[in-house]
Amino acid sequence: MRVLFDNETDYKLDKELIKNVVSAALEYEGIKNDCEVSFTLTDNDTIHALNKKHRNIDRATDVLSFPLIDFENENIEDIKGTIYLGDIIISIERALAQAEEYGHSPERELGFLTAHSMLHLLGYDHMTDAEEKVMFLKQEEILKSVGLTR
Repeated sequence: MRVLFDNETDYKLDKELIKNVVSAALEYEGIKNDCEVSFTLTDNDTIHALNKKHRNIDRATDVLSFPLIDFENENIEDIKGTIYLGDIIISIERALAQAEEYGHSPERELGFLTAHSMLHLLGYDHMTDAEEKVMFLKQEEILKSVGLTR
C-alpha cells in the first residue's frame, strides 16, 4: 500500500496516522492487492474551487473523494497488479473547525475524514439512509481498529 502525500498547507500532517487509516480500511474491506491512494491536504478556497468544478456545489466542503474505479462496471477482485484507488482531498480548515465543534482531536477528525473517503474510493456511498448507516458503522469500526475512538 502506498499513500502519495501533497500538503498544500502549513499544518504538520501526521502521515503515519493517514497511512494507518488507509491500511485499516483496506484490511477491513478484505483488500489484499497492492493499492495506491493520493492524499492532499488543502485549504477552504482550494476545496471550494474543486467542489464547484467537479460537483457544481458552490461552497467549501471537508473532504472530496475521486475514485478511479467504476464499481458499476468493474470488480476490484478482477484487477491484477496495483490498484489505483483514487484521490482524497481534505480541507484542514474545515477539519480543524469540525474537530472543535464535535469536541474531539484534530487527529480523530482527519482519521474520520480519511476513513470516510476511503469507503467512497472502495465503492460505498451514502445517498440513502441505509447506505449512510452502513458507511457510519464501517467508519467507526475502522477508526476503532486504529485507536481513534470518541
